[in-house]
Amino acid sequence: MNKFLASFALYLVPLLAFSQQNMSSLIEQKAMAIQSKLVEWRRYIHQHPELSNREYKTGEFIAEHLKESGIEVKTPVAKTGVVGILKGAKPGPVIALRADMDALPIKERTDVPFKSTVTSEYMGETVPVMHACGHDSHIAMLLGTAEVLSSMKNQLAGTVKFIFQPAEESPPPDEEGGAPLMIKEGVMDDPKVDVIFGLHIESKIEIGRIEYKPGAFMASSDWFTIKVKGKGSHGASPWAGIDPIVVSAQIISGFQQIVSRQMELTKAPVVITVGKINGGVRSNIIPEECEMFGTIRTLDSKMEKDVLERVRNTAEKIAEASGATADVRIDNKTLVTYNDTALVRMMLPSLVKATNGNLGERQWVTGAEDFSFYGTKAPAFFFYLGGMPKGEDPAKAPDHHTADFYIDDSMLYVGVKAFCNLVFDYEAMKTMPDKKKKGF
Repeated sequence: MNKFLASFALYLVPLLAFSQQNMSSLIEQKAMAIQSKLVEWRRYIHQHPELSNREYKTGEFIAEHLKESGIEVKTPVAKTGVVGILKGAKPGPVIALRADMDALPIKERTDVPFKSTVTSEYMGETVPVMHACGHDSHIAMLLGTAEVLSSMKNQLAGTVKFIFQPAEESPPPDEEGGAPLMIKEGVMDDPKVDVIFGLHIESKIEIGRIEYKPGAFMASSDWFTIKVKGKGSHGASPWAGIDPIVVSAQIISGFQQIVSRQMELTKAPVVITVGKINGGVRSNIIPEECEMFGTIRTLDSKMEKDVLERVRNTAEKIAEASGATADVRIDNKTLVTYNDTALVRMMLPSLVKATNGNLGERQWVTGAEDFSFYGTKAPAFFFYLGGMPKGEDPAKAPDHHTADFYIDDSMLYVGVKAFCNLVFDYEAMKTMPDKKKKGF
């Protein structure tokens, strides 16, 4: 990496009115100067969470602050999304930066003064709402990035798109949303995006640190619904019926054999989880039907196709062996989040500057992100930013999507530094005369 950093400094310096060292120092100064704003914005959004495709007030908040920074605003996009466009003083590439906006139907347990007490409607029920995955911090960091880059507009060579995306956690049933709808409505076009960057706060990585992985980084996510149909009977005479609950239990066990005995896990991880099961009305009645819901995570497209076929066959054949039937429906939610390896290699020096060298490569992640869809339209780089308080044990830090989820927001400016350095360094390299690129 040292050789690469030396080349980076040698060829990039002549391109800018400032030296890259001065530019990076200016970015750091501006990012740290708005740290108090980042905390204020993040905590306000945390107190006012909104569910997927219902981020109306969040979108208004974002649009207002972008306009205050002198940035062109397009809204609504994909129902509640917001896109900001900042044109630099000089021509250059179009760079997109993305943050997600939605919260989750979880009741917050953290004892903080900005704790959420919001409730909303979800699938016909009134539920508590919480930012339990850090999207509030993503919004704050991208708003801060927009403010900093707008103040440096005269040094920008190109255009920056700030994408504030709703429904990353999946839209409600029977609704479109998230990254696919943003793309469908043209967010990667007019002007056409050349490259896109995104980050995710991580509750088990210490604050100030960035972790990344070239290539496949986060898993694809396929959700399944399986309806097992048997024959009802009295609970005292199970031989008179076909018990769909027992059949469902056998299917769940069969799924774990797919993972442990049928997939070559040395190639990539595979996860099959049944997260919900409905069946029966009382203890002495064997029902006619049982329904289960779950998710499949893979990090290789060929393995994904194989696993989906095995899930379907396993459910259908086990049900058939008991005289029942299994109706299997599988919906693709996200693709594998793939980091363009050449782009990662090119942009690592930017993250070195943003973290003062506090970064490292990590293993792949079985969590999923619909950021993956943007990578089908332009080279993409998605990375993790630490949100765990210093000195904590990662094994004991509350996980994402839980009532105790917590992040330390005292170093959100590192995310702003990362985005700003990525923008200026990428623009510099893409507007560099060809003769200066020799040796890169």
